[in-house]
Amino acid sequence: MATQMATLFRALLLLFTLSDSFGRICCHGVGINYGQIANNLPSPSRVAYLLRSLNISRVKLYDADPNVLSSFANSEVEFVIGLGNEYLEKMTDPVQAQSWIQQHVQPYISQTKITCITVGNEILTGNDTQLMSNLFPAMQTIYGALSNLGLSKEVYVTTAHSIGILDNPGQVSLEYVLFQPNPGTMDPITNLKYDNMLYAQIDAVYSAIKAMGRTDVQVKISETGWPSKGDPNEVGATPQNAKLYNSNLLSRLQQNEGTPANPSVPVEVYVFALFNENLKPGPASERNYGLYYPDGTPVYDIGIRGFLPRMAYAASWKNELSFFVLFLSLASLICTL
Repeated sequence: MATQMATLFRALLLLFTLSDSFGRICCHGVGINYGQIANNLPSPSRVAYLLRSLNISRVKLYDADPNVLSSFANSEVEFVIGLGNEYLEKMTDPVQAQSWIQQHVQPYISQTKITCITVGNEILTGNDTQLMSNLFPAMQTIYGALSNLGLSKEVYVTTAHSIGILDNPGQVSLEYVLFQPNPGTMDPITNLKYDNMLYAQIDAVYSAIKAMGRTDVQVKISETGWPSKGDPNEVGATPQNAKLYNSNLLSRLQQNEGTPANPSVPVEVYVFALFNENLKPGPASERNYGLYYPDGTPVYDIGIRGFLPRMAYAASWKNELSFFVLFLSLASLICTL
């Protein structure tokens, strides 16, 4: 049972080269994954209102959906956008890479904060050798296109890797995974003690990077979460465990703490995920990682409260906002006459 429960823990990491629970989620290190593999999700404009009510200012997409990017124009939300595995071969061509940036980034970046592009997803843990060989050239070409367009200082290029390959779930206790009280583990080389699996995984990645002679790479967690429901054999996928994991995670992040090996560097994560997605393939757990149902109801209570406006209300809110801006403009014009 411990093996099944520990494997439900989900974590992916992003590597950033440093070159060129209150009622709202308030800690600096928290973002959210906004997946859309569903046929019953609210419109992006309503989601923008929900995230504003939650005080979430960092969002990760799996594509570069123009409807989403337009709906968050003139907001303070920072976006990580995704370039899917299916594009990698094309993205090794500088002309096509620049065309993609011109179509998916340039039209929006003046009003919507796009700060990162993830090229591919979990490629190195798959078995597609062609994708593996295209990954780094595609990243280089995308970065080159950003440089040519004067955007390389605004937008980072990275890729996401699963860190599940670091686990031996048969030897990991559920308490260790869920941030609950436990004896912890001691790193025999550094003599650092770890009381949860996520921080141990982050430092394992830092250690591997350091062993390669690099100290200029920052690790961020692009996905971490726990499913509230699963198939009969996914016994750990329960609302209780999901609540424990995410509420304990948020509690730790609100302290702006770092890992044992990097105590001065606050951990940054994107919680997986905002909504349950009813069309995702795979086991039932894949469709039940959301903090919210599509109607805006919390799947379980972790102490955060957001507001998803009704469709009519959301439309009227936008109209009222536009009218207010128009009113201010007219008032300003009258004052100058």
